[in-house]
Amino acid sequence: MFDHPYSYDAILAASEKIHWRVEDLIGDDKPLDFGRPFLPETLARVQSLPWLSAAEQRALNHVRGHTYLYIFGLVEEFILPFVLDHARTHLHSDDYRVRALLQFAAEEAKHIHLFRRFSAEFERGFGFSCGKVGPPREIARAVLSHHPLGVALAILQIEWMTQAHYLESVKDDQDLAPQFKSLLRHHWMEEAQHAKIDTIVIDTLADACTPEEIDRAVDDYGKIGALLDGGLTTQAEFDVDSFVRRSGRTFTADEREALRAVQRQATRWTFLGSGMSHRNFLSTIGALRPAAREAVEQMVPTFS
Repeated sequence: MFDHPYSYDAILAASEKIHWRVEDLIGDDKPLDFGRPFLPETLARVQSLPWLSAAEQRALNHVRGHTYLYIFGLVEEFILPFVLDHARTHLHSDDYRVRALLQFAAEEAKHIHLFRRFSAEFERGFGFSCGKVGPPREIARAVLSHHPLGVALAILQIEWMTQAHYLESVKDDQDLAPQFKSLLRHHWMEEAQHAKIDTIVIDTLADACTPEEIDRAVDDYGKIGALLDGGLTTQAEFDVDSFVRRSGRTFTADEREALRAVQRQATRWTFLGSGMSHRNFLSTIGALRPAAREAVEQMVPTFS
């Protein structure tokens, strides 16, 4: 339905050159470094709260880092069944397609495993369990109830978002904790291929849709975004509560409200605005419906 430079055989060849195991990245002999920030400031936005001490800003950054990987694990719990369902409908077609989709699914399962291991290691080093939205399976069920093309668009936004975060904010930031940075790098290496596969999947799904179905799918993409936005807003509240508990001190009502406002907006930009504004995502949704691209571009400032 639209032009793109991707093919299943080339993506599979690139994916097969990437080899890493969960055990290579995290475990008892690879402790997290809580003396350094996890997330770049462009995503954490803790320095915009100057009345926090340096140690408090770092602790809030750690809470946000925990949420960052938790949310990725959460969304991958609906990406995994979506990819498997799409692969099932093509089991007797092109071999490269089937192998690339199954590789995609296996890598998403590995990411879920990695982020669960990280959460356990984080809580052991941080000292207590942070609040989390969920359960992930219920959120996955709600997302997957929408039109498959709408789901694929939401997934594509997340995958291009991953690339933007790593290349634009993480890669050259020398202040980040090396192990956490390594987790982000290895995650990005595989998600870079997943975004290409999902672009092909969207092309295939859209080609089988009527104009009315495409309109419905684009509308469902917006509904999924609203669903995720509600969860992210709740998660930001949990993050503030976790940070306040970790700090061990009392904040004024104004200080707590400032914390909430900054972290709500930082979380919404991290997981929505930065993906919605990615040029590759905008190109894809614009090829389906030019008006949809315009609407998304107009919404981006809301999440900045």
